[in-house]
Amino acid sequence: MDLDDDLYRAVKVEAARLDRSVREVLGEALSRWLELQEDEEDRRSAEAALAEYGRDGGTAAAELFEHLAAETRARYGSPGSAAEG
Repeated sequence: MDLDDDLYRAVKVEAARLDRSVREVLGEALSRWLELQEDEEDRRSAEAALAEYGRDGGTAAAELFEHLAAETRARYGSPGSAAEG
């Protein structure tokens, strides 16, 4: 791997100041970069899934839960009612 001389010197100075090796600093930087790439990929996937969900006429979670709660109340009665017992 070739680094620009000025960049390498700057990393080397900062690594020495932190009592760390250039290898450690570069390894940490590359790990963080990879995590950011993965996070960005996850964000794009989530956005695509939400867009598809919207195109397919998806139901909001709150609306779905209210519908399920209403069905449950209709079938079993509401808490504290005579149907409970």
